[in-house]
Amino acid sequence: MGNILIGLGTVVDFILMAYLWIVIIGALLSWVNPDPYNPIVRFLYAATEPVFFWFRRRLPFLRTGGIDLTPIIVIAVVYFLKWAVARNLIDAGIRMKGGF
Repeated sequence: MGNILIGLGTVVDFILMAYLWIVIIGALLSWVNPDPYNPIVRFLYAATEPVFFWFRRRLPFLRTGGIDLTPIIVIAVVYFLKWAVARNLIDAGIRMKGGF
């Protein structure tokens, strides 16, 4: 059971890191006005905009003065989930195996 938790925690950590990079790249692309018909741009928009919209709707002050702070909040949430979920799963798996 310990190996399963370690594997699950590692997969969750990988998915969160991949999403973190998607958010960073999407935020950087928003500065340059890319071609909206490019499939990569469309993927990045589809992967990030629902999450951004959720935060913008609940925290309207994130978009003030022409600067959108939503990606920073999403990055902070991803890092929190990495430590609160993925790291705890891995630690629980290590404890179950009898390590540390």
